[in-house]
Amino acid sequence: MSPLTHLLASWLVAAKTTDNPRDCRLVTLAGILPDADGLGLAVDLVNQALGQSEGFLYYGKHHHYLLHGAFGGLLIAAVLTGFARRRGRVALLALGLFHLHLLCDLVGSRGPAPEDLWPIFYLGPFSKEWMWLWKGQWALDAWPNRVLSVAVFAAALWLAVRDGHSVVGVFNRRADAVFVSVLRRWVEAWRRRGSQVD
Repeated sequence: MSPLTHLLASWLVAAKTTDNPRDCRLVTLAGILPDADGLGLAVDLVNQALGQSEGFLYYGKHHHYLLHGAFGGLLIAAVLTGFARRRGRVALLALGLFHLHLLCDLVGSRGPAPEDLWPIFYLGPFSKEWMWLWKGQWALDAWPNRVLSVAVFAAALWLAVRDGHSVVGVFNRRADAVFVSVLRRWVEAWRRRGSQVD
């Protein structure tokens, strides 16, 4: 699935299961950090732009291999837990969201061709022995992924208006306050316009 969908879904879980901004941020990151092994795409694009595309392809070699296995989950959970206020809760939530990330990728991360499946190597990067693969995997841009993305986006906006904090707070709390303030003004204007029509 799209990293943005992973981010929003992770934030929705974190916002409802944590009781302080730091732990919310850490739990949210647990659901997106497995995709850090996809940053090799940037290196591949730079190499291609420089005419050095022949050779090692980092994205194809490392994405879904370095951080999409048990080692990645334990590493991510351990690092994030070290910064947490409620360490036990953050550790469990981080491992849960990590596995939710894997499930979502297993279900909806296929490439454009039906045979372009993305497996999960649960023992990676040490072994390719325990590989998870589902032949019914949705394409990354398939309608179920789009519907799910729109649903988590709408839920994130609704929760932001209701609770006064949003996924933007994962990155910057001041920007989050501005974002939520603007959202609330839009909702209030929409409600006033609706009441005038009646």
